[in-house]
Amino acid sequence: MKVGIVGAGHIGGTLTRRLRALGYDVAVANSRGPETLAGLAAETGATAVSIVDVAADKNLVIVAIPEKSVPSLPRDLLARTPATAVVVDTGNYYPQRDGRIADIEDGMTESGWVAEQLGRPVVKAFNNIMAQHLMDGGKPASAAKRIALPVAGDDDAAKAVVLKLINELGFDGVDAGGLDQSWRQQPGSPVYGTDLDVDGVLRALGAASEERPAQFRAPVPGVAG
Repeated sequence: MKVGIVGAGHIGGTLTRRLRALGYDVAVANSRGPETLAGLAAETGATAVSIVDVAADKNLVIVAIPEKSVPSLPRDLLARTPATAVVVDTGNYYPQRDGRIADIEDGMTESGWVAEQLGRPVVKAFNNIMAQHLMDGGKPASAAKRIALPVAGDDDAAKAVVLKLINELGFDGVDAGGLDQSWRQQPGSPVYGTDLDVDGVLRALGAASEERPAQFRAPVPGVAG
């Protein structure tokens, strides 16, 4: 499988390392140019490329950048990506970092908004786990109490690809429903930032509230705090 990773921060860099260790063909890009990723490329064997080329001819594209940066991606980012490719969004909306995104504040799911920006369906995954735990927390399939990760999306075949990948990385994947249900794994939800097993993830998803916690909302323009 050919993988393109957009972003080389905490999650993007970790997935570059983990997927290369599993033998995947990985290309990685950031907004600052491939020369800034020479160290990561040398460490992992991944190919550092320009942002305009990272998704070309890939089977799997992982978008791992702040929400505020998504609209700045090349408009033709996925123009050379096969229609059958799976696009994964790992992002989270933090108003303190991303500024106010009105559509999300008005109730659109974070990954629904990302899908609209990209013009392609996405699968939401890898957004609720700390990068260091993603790096070090994998266990064999036979191990008890493996960390479980929720996966939301509207295409069952695309979700199956991501669930298989999660298993290969040493975690249990949990089908968290359609993208319209992905608010159940957004920041502030019971599953966010946790290392729960499958049963724990299922309970947490069931206990989630669609109301976004105040600390993960932006101030209303013109209204004093």
